Amino acid sequence: MSISVSRPSPFQFQCKKKNRIMAEINVSPLKHFVTAKKKINGIFEQLGTYIKESATFLEDTYKNEQLDPLTTEEQVQEVCSYLSKVAGIGEVLARRHMKVVFFGRTSNGKSSVINAMLCDKVLPSGIGHTTNCFLRVEGTDGNEGFLLTEGSEDRKSITTVNQLAHALLQDVDLDAGSLVCVMWPKAKCALLRDDLVLLDSPGIDVTTELDSWIDKFCLDADVFVLVANSESTLMQTEKSFFHKVNQRLSSPNIFILNNRWDASASEPEYMEEVRRQHMDRCTNFLVDELGVVDRAQASDRIFFVSAKEVLQARVQKAQGMPESGGALAEGFQARMFEFQNFERRFEECISQSAVKTKFEQHTVRAKQISEALRRIMDLVHIAAQEQRLYCVETKEDRQQRLEFIEKQLDLLTMDCKAKIKKITEEVERQVTNTMAEEIRKLHVLVDDFHMDFHPSPVVLKVYKNELHRYIEEGLGKTMSERCSSSITYALQATQMEMIEGLKPLLPNSNREQVNKIVPRQYFNLTYDLACDKLCSDFQEDISFHFSLGWTMLVNRFLGSKNTRRALMGYNDQVPRPMALTPVSTSMPPLPQSSVTQEELMVTMVTGLASLTSRTSMGVLVVGGVIWKAVGWRLVALSLGLYGLLYVYERLTWTTKAKERAFKRQFVDYASEKLQLIVSYTGSNCSHQVQQELTSVFAQLCQQVDVTRQNLEDEVNEMNRKIELLDNLQSKAKLLRNKAGWLDSELNMFTQQYLQQSK
Repeated sequence: MSISVSRPSPFQFQCKKKNRIMAEINVSPLKHFVTAKKKINGIFEQLGTYIKESATFLEDTYKNEQLDPLTTEEQVQEVCSYLSKVAGIGEVLARRHMKVVFFGRTSNGKSSVINAMLCDKVLPSGIGHTTNCFLRVEGTDGNEGFLLTEGSEDRKSITTVNQLAHALLQDVDLDAGSLVCVMWPKAKCALLRDDLVLLDSPGIDVTTELDSWIDKFCLDADVFVLVANSESTLMQTEKSFFHKVNQRLSSPNIFILNNRWDASASEPEYMEEVRRQHMDRCTNFLVDELGVVDRAQASDRIFFVSAKEVLQARVQKAQGMPESGGALAEGFQARMFEFQNFERRFEECISQSAVKTKFEQHTVRAKQISEALRRIMDLVHIAAQEQRLYCVETKEDRQQRLEFIEKQLDLLTMDCKAKIKKITEEVERQVTNTMAEEIRKLHVLVDDFHMDFHPSPVVLKVYKNELHRYIEEGLGKTMSERCSSSITYALQATQMEMIEGLKPLLPNSNREQVNKIVPRQYFNLTYDLACDKLCSDFQEDISFHFSLGWTMLVNRFLGSKNTRRALMGYNDQVPRPMALTPVSTSMPPLPQSSVTQEELMVTMVTGLASLTSRTSMGVLVVGGVIWKAVGWRLVALSLGLYGLLYVYERLTWTTKAKERAFKRQFVDYASEKLQLIVSYTGSNCSHQVQQELTSVFAQLCQQVDVTRQNLEDEVNEMNRKIELLDNLQSKAKLLRNKAGWLDSELNMFTQQYLQQSK
């Protein structure tokens, strides 16, 4: 099965091309204005939205207290002013339309020309002075036409030209300078669908207020149509009026219609000569007198028409009858073609002229605004970029500073710990040695204590308390004098080394605060000896003891401790040697070396004392032995001397002697007790020094911690600023690019619509 593909013939191609060309030709040139208006309105709508977005962005950026100023108040106000200006321009553009004004002498057919262009009898026309004011014809979306008089919102209905004429004639308040708006349905007239406004005027020969007419009705006109009477010629009144228009406007677009040209059909032999005469005079008027066109363009501005014939033909065509029906003069088709040619040239001219006059100035203004906004956004983008660079550099600097502080603080902490350990060990050694020396010289301190002494218990208690306080104060003072100066000096030196070591880690502003942490000028060590508690169990012995008595001899021989044991009957507690022969085979005999020599001596003396105390027989035996050995004289002498010595010691055992004995006993006891706390006191003093240095170092570290926290806060703040600035940069760049896009849209509009209009 074969599939055949049909190809279009060359004839079909030619038909399609011809239809496309005809469609392009049939498109009204007025669409050029409509398209341009739609385009420029869209651009200004986008520009207004862009300005709102830019104003909000700049205002938020200006009020942002977290950042340094990226924009100024003047820039914010400038953009806000653009917003109102663009809104005003947008409203003006929405009301913009093409405007053509028809002027001429009375009964030259101005209203007929407008009716012929509208293809309907819209305006009153006829013989004589029919138009007694300005008539503005524009389209309405409604199905019924109406008219509005100047200064009134009341709609007056019109259905026919006669009713309109009657309505105008009935209003006695209207004068030649008044304006009546004729709102005609767009559905009935294609010409009004493209934002075209037609303005009919009274005859310029019926008033002298031409200047006021120009100011009121002509300054915004795009095209002027001078409707002349071809049965006469251009009059000075007509020329004088357009000279005034040319003075007020720069190169106005003027068309000249020689109306009623159908009258030339009655004299065909003079037709060409009359046409040439009119053409020369009109050309001279446009080129030489007004200077609005050159001679090559003049032929496209001068036409010979019959508006009455064209209106009649078009009304008949609208009613379904032939255009050439009725009583039409010879040469109608040529005059109809001439009128159509006028309409075509008129539409092209007014479309291009209106686009230029209505949109060019606003386009230039929009480009200026978009360029100003692009420049502002560029400045904001550059400022944000510079501030971001500063924040990044600041962040890196703070991070490096933070890392440096962390490393240096670790090193300084180790160094300070070593210094603290060294000085505390030195303090402990110094305090221990000093205290040991002072304990050895305790008897000197005790001898210097003077207070009334009495052996009564009450006085002794007070005496002890005062002696305790005196010794504690004296030892503390001596220790302080010997140790505190050197320790304080070493302490201050170490503290200053700490401060100087940590100062570089702090900012200059905080170094003044560190200087306030000055080491104390004099560091007092506290020596808590607590003599009252330490010697609370001291028991003095101030009763009389004969130096050659049995107790004192044993004391000298064995010492005070063992003497008490021997004399107080502790013999039962002294271990005795076991029998050499074991009692039980299961337990080996204890070796004799387990009993010390001191214990053996105590045992012997105790046994001897026990023997002599139990019986006097021993005394007699010993006395007898000595008597017999040395003789009675020597024994008697010895006993006499012994007795004299006893009496002497007994008589000299006074209160002072008791005080000396008390002090001697106290010194021995206190020295022994104080030796027990030498190490504790040294450790306590070293702990005080350690605590002092640790406190200073902790305060310094606290300052460093504050600095570190400030640096961390600054780093976090810089991160927040960088993130915020990144968003601002992106937004500013987006708005800057959008301004560039709007500028390109305006350039395209200029190339597409304005440059073609030149």
